[in-house]
Amino acid sequence: MEKVKVNASTSYEILIDKGILDNSGEYISSVMKSKKVCVVTDDNVDRIYGKRFIESLEKAGFTAKKIVFPHGEASKNHSTLLAIYEFLAENGFTRSDFIAALGGGVVGDTAGYAAATYMRGIDFVQIPTTVVSQSDSSVGGKTAVNISAGKNLVGAFHQPRLVICDTDTLKTLTPDFFSDGMAEVIKHGMIKSPELFNILANKDISENMVDIMKRNVSIKGKVVEADEREKGERMLLNFGHTLAHALEKYYNYTGIAHGHAVAVGMSVFTHIAERRGMCRKGVADELDKLLIKCGLPTTDSAPLDKLFELSLHDKKHLSNGMNIVICTDIGKSEVVRMSVDEYKNFLES
Repeated sequence: MEKVKVNASTSYEILIDKGILDNSGEYISSVMKSKKVCVVTDDNVDRIYGKRFIESLEKAGFTAKKIVFPHGEASKNHSTLLAIYEFLAENGFTRSDFIAALGGGVVGDTAGYAAATYMRGIDFVQIPTTVVSQSDSSVGGKTAVNISAGKNLVGAFHQPRLVICDTDTLKTLTPDFFSDGMAEVIKHGMIKSPELFNILANKDISENMVDIMKRNVSIKGKVVEADEREKGERMLLNFGHTLAHALEKYYNYTGIAHGHAVAVGMSVFTHIAERRGMCRKGVADELDKLLIKCGLPTTDSAPLDKLFELSLHDKKHLSNGMNIVICTDIGKSEVVRMSVDEYKNFLES
């Protein structure tokens, strides 16, 4: 089993291996004193893994209550959040108890924000079951829900106590869902690791998933350690996301998957950066080749003028400008500060 330690405001371990879900109760008991846990999951994950996870918890001596909500980005809202709060209160959960988030990014973000805010904060653990949640969203403590004005606009930084990544859970994902998650994996290679990028480009991804996930969480963990509250280096993790969040908003969070939007955002920005002399020639083509290998898009038909307007609602839009992440080469990235007009010109170039 691979272990990666993240030394943030709260230090915690990320466990990565095949077939470790059934032992998750044992791993959780090593870090949690309370024996009362609220399992938060969605209907898809519950159908496949809910019973096994609850049995593992009970075998380790935990008393588990479970709340299940409909799968999908549409559930990442205050209605779901309120339902979790009410469930916790009705079942007598106190500040000494904890939440276990079993599922993908929507489950982790929503359950994590519930943990960050219920009784002003209780502990939680992450058991991510998708590529995007194992490689990205379960690590780093960013929790949030969406509101009508945009994605992830209401949230908190709240680090988990433990993250358990069973790569076997990825085998039950549909090909489209697996591909969607690979966008965040590629992102980590683009911003920090030419070695990871080369593994993705040249090896069988499914056969090397434990190693790939270890490299991913190591990259993100180091960035989080250096900049937990996203004031500097952590902004690099937003590569592709400025345009992605605008695309998701444009399609009302139903017409394009998150990873597909990130893939388009990375490709569009890299092609523009190349044309403007900000990136080594050929990088955009190498990126596009890998995106296509992973079943991801490189373009979208949404009008750029509309995406520009929607970008202004993004968290990365500050009162006096935008923080834009570009890659100058594979494994090399930087944050570029632009005024709103400069960003508009950037998109149009």
